[in-house]
Amino acid sequence: MGLIRKLRVTKRAMESAMLGVSLRDQIRNKKIRRRTRVTDIAQRVAKLKWKWVGHIAWTTDERWGFKVLYRTGKRSVGRNPNEMDS
Repeated sequence: MGLIRKLRVTKRAMESAMLGVSLRDQIRNKKIRRRTRVTDIAQRVAKLKWKWVGHIAWTTDERWGFKVLYRTGKRSVGRNPNEMDS
């Protein structure tokens, strides 16, 4: 949630700069948003995320995205015996 909040704050600052509005003007964010007609960043991020998931779901090969999305089983406990230093 912290990242989304930071993105929203940055987007609001950019919109204010686009309109030439400063904090001293005391114009509400809703009015600024109406004037710029920019979509909400959280909705845009969520939409792009679901588009990416849909794209990955269609892949059937052995790429890392497919492996991450459809992980099965549990990982083994302990160190990897191939990586142990002797």
